[in-house]
Amino acid sequence: MPTLDDILEHVGEFDRFQKQTFFVLCLLSASFTPVYVGVVFFGFTPEHRCSSPGVAELSQRCGWSLEEQLNHTVPEWDGHGASFSSRCRRYEVDWNATGISCTDPLGSLVGSGSTVPLGPCRDGWVYDSSGSSIVTEFDLVCEDSWKLDLFQSSVNAGFFIGSINIGYIADRFGRKFCLLTTILANIVCGILLVFVPTYLWIVIIRFLQGLVSKGCWTAGYILVTEVVGPQYRRTVGILYQAAFSIGLLVFDAIAYAIPHWRWLQLTVTLPTCFLLLYYWCLPESPRWLISQGKNDKAMKIVSDMAKKNQKKMPPHLKDIKFEEEDCEKQNPSLLDLFRTPQIRKNTLILMYNWFTSSILYQGLIMHMGMAADNMYLDFLYSALVEFPAAFFIIVTIDRVGRRYPWAVSNLVAGAACLATALIPEDIHWLKVITACIGRMGITMAFEMVCFVNTELYPTYIRNLGVMVCSSLCDIGGVIVPFIVYRLAEIWHDLPLIVFTVLGLIAGGLVLLLPETKGRVLPETLEDVENFHGCQDLSQTMYFLAAKAVPGERSGGAAMNPAGVEPGAGVSLTSLALAEGPGFGWLFSEGNGYLGICF
Repeated sequence: MPTLDDILEHVGEFDRFQKQTFFVLCLLSASFTPVYVGVVFFGFTPEHRCSSPGVAELSQRCGWSLEEQLNHTVPEWDGHGASFSSRCRRYEVDWNATGISCTDPLGSLVGSGSTVPLGPCRDGWVYDSSGSSIVTEFDLVCEDSWKLDLFQSSVNAGFFIGSINIGYIADRFGRKFCLLTTILANIVCGILLVFVPTYLWIVIIRFLQGLVSKGCWTAGYILVTEVVGPQYRRTVGILYQAAFSIGLLVFDAIAYAIPHWRWLQLTVTLPTCFLLLYYWCLPESPRWLISQGKNDKAMKIVSDMAKKNQKKMPPHLKDIKFEEEDCEKQNPSLLDLFRTPQIRKNTLILMYNWFTSSILYQGLIMHMGMAADNMYLDFLYSALVEFPAAFFIIVTIDRVGRRYPWAVSNLVAGAACLATALIPEDIHWLKVITACIGRMGITMAFEMVCFVNTELYPTYIRNLGVMVCSSLCDIGGVIVPFIVYRLAEIWHDLPLIVFTVLGLIAGGLVLLLPETKGRVLPETLEDVENFHGCQDLSQTMYFLAAKAVPGERSGGAAMNPAGVEPGAGVSLTSLALAEGPGFGWLFSEGNGYLGICF
């Protein structure tokens, strides 16, 4: 029975129809950027100090410069106000008192040599910024600085809960329905964020936005990979993620032009209203329709695909009826992810790598935004390095394999974080370069864990495995704001040391996973257990090629290996060439082979 992939070979695997679908879905991927990393600009924390009544009038009377005013009136001012006391404490004196000396104001108020008492910022703060953020609007600094962490953690908590529920909607009601409903919900949440007056409501709506936005992005990823042929699927998936990187550049430019967070939120939300046009310009996934038994609708989409691609569908495929395979169905269980030694090892390592990738990816973006002399320029640099990361993945995964590039990318990210922490602050340009190298490394690791995850699980638990392992990504996202912002109060670069340890461990653990390059996807737990025993023939041995045998089909009777004629480039039609003690020859249909298991 022909499959949809067989039909796509005739009507086009990545022609005009698929390219149009890919382009419009890339717009969705790019629009996810403000939700995922928006805290960099929405929650920007400028330099700040306590507001002290009477200081401005005294400074004007004495003719102080701003630097002189800060030296006289701000505790522990060291030229750029980096200490806790300079930001969160003020002198407990009355600056409106008469007779204050302009040369020694504190001495004239409390007496020379006396200790000046410090107190909290009862009258708010003064921020050295011409723009606004949720930090400056709600004073999320000092004792309330943890509320900024909660702002970002809430959206990741929404990702965690929503990805499961939205995944069910996509499988139950279709990819297109899921996309449209989540896009609409995301628009509503984005607009509400502009107008809600309190911090509590902002956190609640941010959580609701997380519930729908990641599931929306994932549904787009699924749809774009389901309408193309198998040989384009991985490349299209990587480029769909690269569209997110383009969104980073656009978001950075808009944030630079609009430094007020509510106007910025409105500006990045309104254009997503055009995504509702997907109702007319996006097809439903024909694969999903087939899985639901809606063959007529699926073939209608395939016919439209052939027409737009200017291809003719063979007559014998026009009236084909797809049927579900009549095979024993296996019910997936969470225990299956830990049932055997190899699957257990795969699951634990993948969970840790999802967790680490999220922490390093989001954490480096947050840390660069917090540490930047010019956060817009540094954000631009860190976004640009994602493009060579995607290029390296496309170039290496089918030549070198998955395991070594994945391990190296984690190790590079960890080492770059360590180098960034150790470089002195006065060599800022070098810190930016090493941080960008770290960003490139963790971007590669993040993109690779997405598709390697699917290659390490048997079919019946593949979706469950991806869902469970990737959930650690969202848990990492909940934790990372507290790692970045709280540890930075102890030492500015302490979060980078944590990232170093996590990244180096992740790189080492990846080397314990089996290589999946050139392997057929496993179908059973036994296949996973035998992964280490099966070698890639192209790298480990010479191979034989058998001439086609008339009437033989895959799975037919075994052939006598003595009758196999050596050759090159000859099509193979027999799956089992020979079996004997200790070895078995495995060939696939077509001009290739699978491997040999000892």
